[in-house]
Amino acid sequence: MKRALLDTNIIIHREANRIVSQDIGILYRWLDRGKYTKCIHSATIEEVKKNPNKEIVNLFLVKLESYEVLEIPSPFQEEVRVISEQFDTTNNDKVDSILLNEVFVGRVDILITEDKKIHRKALNLGIQDKVFSIDYFLEKTFAEHPELVNYKVLNVQRLKFGKINLNDTFFDTLKEDYVGFDRWFVKKYDEEAYITIDSNNGMLLSFLYLKVEDETENYSNIIPQFQPKRRLKVGTFKVISNGFRLGERFVKIIFDNALKNHVQEIYVTIYDKRAEQRRLMELLEQWGFVLWGKKGEELVYVRDFSPKFDINNLKVCFPYISKERSVYIVPIYPEYHTELLPDSILNTESPEEFIEDFPHRNCIDKVYVSRAMRPYPHLGDILVFYRTGGYFKSVVTTIGIVQEVKTDFQNENDFISYCRKKSVYPEQDLRDMWRYSPIRPFVVNFLYVYSFPHRINMKELIDLRVLLGVNDAPRGFKLINKEQFDVILKETRSDESFIID
Repeated sequence: MKRALLDTNIIIHREANRIVSQDIGILYRWLDRGKYTKCIHSATIEEVKKNPNKEIVNLFLVKLESYEVLEIPSPFQEEVRVISEQFDTTNNDKVDSILLNEVFVGRVDILITEDKKIHRKALNLGIQDKVFSIDYFLEKTFAEHPELVNYKVLNVQRLKFGKINLNDTFFDTLKEDYVGFDRWFVKKYDEEAYITIDSNNGMLLSFLYLKVEDETENYSNIIPQFQPKRRLKVGTFKVISNGFRLGERFVKIIFDNALKNHVQEIYVTIYDKRAEQRRLMELLEQWGFVLWGKKGEELVYVRDFSPKFDINNLKVCFPYISKERSVYIVPIYPEYHTELLPDSILNTESPEEFIEDFPHRNCIDKVYVSRAMRPYPHLGDILVFYRTGGYFKSVVTTIGIVQEVKTDFQNENDFISYCRKKSVYPEQDLRDMWRYSPIRPFVVNFLYVYSFPHRINMKELIDLRVLLGVNDAPRGFKLINKEQFDVILKETRSDESFIID
């Protein structure tokens, strides 16, 4: 049986008298399903004993009996000692190095921690593949053991506040952070929020409330003060980690609404009190949000949404694309199309078949695996996805932008690791693709930008001279010119506000 060593903070959150973090509970459920023995270190127990409240200490010690304890620390390895001397400045840091040492010597299979410094030390030791954040562990476990999932998570719903259960434990931390949250929530009963629900138990997993504000909005409580602009306010945003990249799914919703409402800026206020809030800040920073200032005790993050394109910072300028880049039509088989591009679901498909969440469905950052001959696309190029199906059923559905074309995989496991979380293919299918022939597959990492509001099929593409006939249908990456791309945009009735000429 595999052994998972748990960092002190995870143990404390799990065994607290009240719910501190719901994603800890999800983590423990998946550890059990993955058949991991949950381990704690004697150094962790010593840390717990330092709490001055003896009643709490005694309660913890009773609960810790359900873990396997590593009572005798392993001999401290020289490589770990060097890293410890370089990084450790406190007693807590030294305890963290003791935990890392157990991974380094192979006494445990993995360490789970939210501590960034531990992850940096693991990287220096070359054991970063054995040290996981909660999010990454959940994603890895799901990808490797899809048979373990025995519950469905409904896809994103838009519901009025009045239909959402305010007594769900999901809201406990929000009530704790915001005085009067209950009254504010009731005042919003007729407004809508985006949510996801665990259909196994009816509990909330995600909540997002958005508000469009115009140039007359009063921002006197934000320091430095905002200048008048049309903005999208991310009013309430919370996501419980569950391995399905729900946070990224909600970031896409934020950008979609910003585009639709023609705002110049997006902002969010957020406390820096809990791991879940810090993970959210890290996610927002990946997509171009920067720290602006403060609103009372809350931090204010801002995302410039004015049209711009920087080939070296595609996420920072997402969802904008440039017509100066090359455009390719890319084929995708029907059985993979809506799995990878769920917002581009066809009218002939049943939404009920796509309500179960998977990482590849929710992420903006996706991969397309190919063995096509040249031409290959390049960084910043535009992809127009073409769902195959024949003369009347083949349709163009989606726009993506190339973030990377990767061909230099070291081996099969390197290929699997790169594709695992962002690809529609199960792991065994990816292995089969790698082994299929001496010609290795390559991977196009792309950002999922836009779904066409109206679909045009192969017949129409031929009539419009985008394709020159049935035999001109794309089999690899089919380069088209700017005029042909303009025709596609016009005939699909696209909102071109995300396109920079």
